[in-house]
Amino acid sequence: MIALRRLTWAHDLLQQFRRHRHYWKNMDCALLKPPEEVRGMLELNREAFRKQIKLPRLRVPERDSNKVLPLLKKLLLKMEKLRPVRPLSEIEGDIQSTMREILLHPLAVKSWDCLPTAELEKHNIESGNFYYADLELNYDNWRADEIFKSVLPIEDEGLTSYSRIGHIVHLNLRDHILPYKNLIGQVLLDKVPGCRTVVNKAATIDNTYRNFQMELICGEQQYQVETIENGILFEFDFSRVYWNPRLSTEHERITKMLNSNDVLYDVFAGVGPFSVPAAHKKCWVLANDLNPESYKWLQHNGKRKKCLAHMKTFNKDGRAFLLEDVKPDLLKRWKEDNTKNYQIHITMNLPAMAVEFLDVFRGFLNADEAKELLNQTLNYPTVHVYSFAKGEDTKTRVRELVEENLGLPLGENLEGIHFVRNVAPKKDMYRVSFRLTKDILLTTAKATSQQIQLKRAASVLLEEDLNIANKVKC
Repeated sequence: MIALRRLTWAHDLLQQFRRHRHYWKNMDCALLKPPEEVRGMLELNREAFRKQIKLPRLRVPERDSNKVLPLLKKLLLKMEKLRPVRPLSEIEGDIQSTMREILLHPLAVKSWDCLPTAELEKHNIESGNFYYADLELNYDNWRADEIFKSVLPIEDEGLTSYSRIGHIVHLNLRDHILPYKNLIGQVLLDKVPGCRTVVNKAATIDNTYRNFQMELICGEQQYQVETIENGILFEFDFSRVYWNPRLSTEHERITKMLNSNDVLYDVFAGVGPFSVPAAHKKCWVLANDLNPESYKWLQHNGKRKKCLAHMKTFNKDGRAFLLEDVKPDLLKRWKEDNTKNYQIHITMNLPAMAVEFLDVFRGFLNADEAKELLNQTLNYPTVHVYSFAKGEDTKTRVRELVEENLGLPLGENLEGIHFVRNVAPKKDMYRVSFRLTKDILLTTAKATSQQIQLKRAASVLLEEDLNIANKVKC
């Protein structure tokens, strides 16, 4: 008898473990999906989402509900604006006012035997407490992504993601989804908390000012937003500047590299996602952007964070900024004191064309400047240049792009090639980080493609040898 009880306990425990580790997805259950009739809907009709279903339930005394609920936690039906535990008085009148009704997930619970019966019976909850009853679902009970899966064509790729910038939801709809744009906009307006404006990207980014044309799908024509990134509040006009919330992690990576008193030259600063946090950390920042609107909000965000004392702002072409402002500041630092314990970083976040500015560093110093610094140990800056790369081996390709535009091969000065994000099929965004060297700053002649390839091959072999040596040591 004791052995039988132990076996039953072990079986119940195993079943409970299996249930608790399982995640029941509503859209895997036909019963919980929106009605089939909504497929292909172009104009939102909320009433068409009403649906009657039969749902498993458990009736428990109110006094025992707090003890029973932990046993059923993983089996509850969880949907938008639907309370899984409800007073029965709301449904059946005052006679049942001391009871609670628990709504159970139909995939997890088919019968009384699917519940942790042994534990429930300890609380005097028996099979008579289990039953099925009707429940009406409506538009409010489904999330936006569940609505889209039910409405958009099955055979085509649906709406996979969107960006949120303050009160704006930003979409990049593919052509086959455009007929549904009004419905999509209205659903997002309904379902995304705080959303007041839904826009769709209407054209590619303008490489001159790093912004893009957008179409207002629904909501207010109000594009001035406030958004928080990595604890910093930014304000700007989204329709006139470039901002991508998908880069927040990369912005944070660079910011974490910086320490108080470090130097940052931000060539394509935008509204300040690198510069403002850096200046807030008491780094010395020179920040530039060609777009007058970005420059305006860059100053505004720096002033708002009270860090303009550590940040100088410029509104000019990146090449002119490097030659007219970065170079004099760098020379001044090298001449004044070359033993200070700080690092110098140069960020170039314009992935569509930043590599085209790298040739500025080749021969950055003229003969007189080089002679003046001849006997000094220089604190060479680290360049972080961002670029897109297309093809099968995008990591190799992005290195080639950097070396081709720099006009010199990267060797031991290459600090890393870091994947940032996938932009499109076979198109990735990378950050290539490398230190400027004496050779780069003094060499005016551009290396041939053959010389670059030979140096790159030697660098790869050296890296492989170091990896082998490290494995042997371990």
